[in-house]
Amino acid sequence: MRKLASLMIAVSLFGCAVGPDYQRPPITAPDQFRGDVAPKDAPVAGGAEAASLADRAWWEILPDESLKALIDEALRNGHDVRLAAWRVEEARANAGIAHSEFFPRIQGDAGWSRSRQSEFFSPVTDTLNLYDVNLGLSWEIDLWGRIRRLNEAALARYLETEEVRRGVMLSLVSEVATSYFRLRALDYELEIAERTTAAFRETHDLFSRRLEAGIASALETASAQAALATTAAAIPDLQRLIEEQENQLAFLLGRAPGDVPRGAALNDQLLPPEIPAGLPSDLLERRPDLRQAEQTLIAANAEVGVAVADFFPTIGITAAFGGVAPQLDDLFKDGKTWHAGAGLLTPVFQGRRLKNQHRAALARWEQAKVGYEQSVNNALTEVSTALVAYQKLADVERERAQAVAGFSEAVELANSRYLSGLADYLEVLLAQQQLFPAENALAQTRFARLAVLVQLYRALGGGWTLPDEEWARPDGETVASIAGVTSR
Repeated sequence: MRKLASLMIAVSLFGCAVGPDYQRPPITAPDQFRGDVAPKDAPVAGGAEAASLADRAWWEILPDESLKALIDEALRNGHDVRLAAWRVEEARANAGIAHSEFFPRIQGDAGWSRSRQSEFFSPVTDTLNLYDVNLGLSWEIDLWGRIRRLNEAALARYLETEEVRRGVMLSLVSEVATSYFRLRALDYELEIAERTTAAFRETHDLFSRRLEAGIASALETASAQAALATTAAAIPDLQRLIEEQENQLAFLLGRAPGDVPRGAALNDQLLPPEIPAGLPSDLLERRPDLRQAEQTLIAANAEVGVAVADFFPTIGITAAFGGVAPQLDDLFKDGKTWHAGAGLLTPVFQGRRLKNQHRAALARWEQAKVGYEQSVNNALTEVSTALVAYQKLADVERERAQAVAGFSEAVELANSRYLSGLADYLEVLLAQQQLFPAENALAQTRFARLAVLVQLYRALGGGWTLPDEEWARPDGETVASIAGVTSR
């Protein structure tokens, strides 16, 4: 028995694992992202990888202290993060279940019975007490690697959920940051609306006094009243949107709706003049969704091996040791029993079930391969689109800032000309009406640039160097920013 057990253990450990061994599908990645205008002599990290925004921790590119506190809270209490963590625990437990197949299954049972035979069948009709106890062992010898492939698949599923969790954390950081910047944009738009309303109110009051003095027309006063009411109507609407945005942000934080603390104003948020994107091929190691897709592919590949192993015989060992006796004291004396054996179970006719299982496993592997390739191409597209958007929005903001400056000067000149009698009210009204939407458009462009910065950080797989336990900021972390970054 000892020799047989030793032989079976050796066979289990060193037997072959049928089915294909995993190899990453060849991916053709461009040498540079489309739209990447980073200097060709950008710093190199570790001597091999081009510097990337993704190498930075999230708190280094988002220096607003209020925003960092909100992100910390979301990473601690957000619903999605907690759900992802428990899914990881479930996958880890499932991997442990698969790993247990390597070991023998030992189970015990005990029983007691009291019986009396009929005198028609036995001359002994006394009541009989019977005690029995057994310890059983069963073990599948992993000769063809079926259990090893099952473990490979279970481990990949576990690592897949780990990547999902990291993806959730990165997504939560970007969603909180984008929502916060949207809130600060609405705050700024409200400030513009209140300032513009105040300006229209002054104009209306001026016309009202001039109308009473008989030196202004009722048409000018009515037009001023209409312009004032139109602008003032934007204030409660913006207040509604602000509370709605605060509630959405509170949901991301995992808390009840309420006020959200503010930090730097919209125009005071830092924006780097250039974005180091790194190499496209590095996305395979940086982006959580790409690593997740590859783990899905690894699991599907291992499941093909399981389907192949099902064509081969299954070898198992069984053993039992126990006792049966009418007295407890005799269970392991005269009542001892034992049994040992080995068996082979091989498929003979399955109605093409095994063949179709193999075909289905191959189809799932092909689906996972296509999904992996699709994820890679989607990642390249997201990065390239965000790079171009970040560059072009900087040009848009510069032009819109000039437009706001021009309309502001036009408002001052129109007011001076009106008070001097060189222009009528329509000229003043036109200048003021052009300034209000221009300022709003500038605020929205500033928000769009900040949102694209966050989107680009996410698309590049930001924070990939951070261990799981360090996604929250270290204690005592102070404001950090990208070296050489200035506000624009």
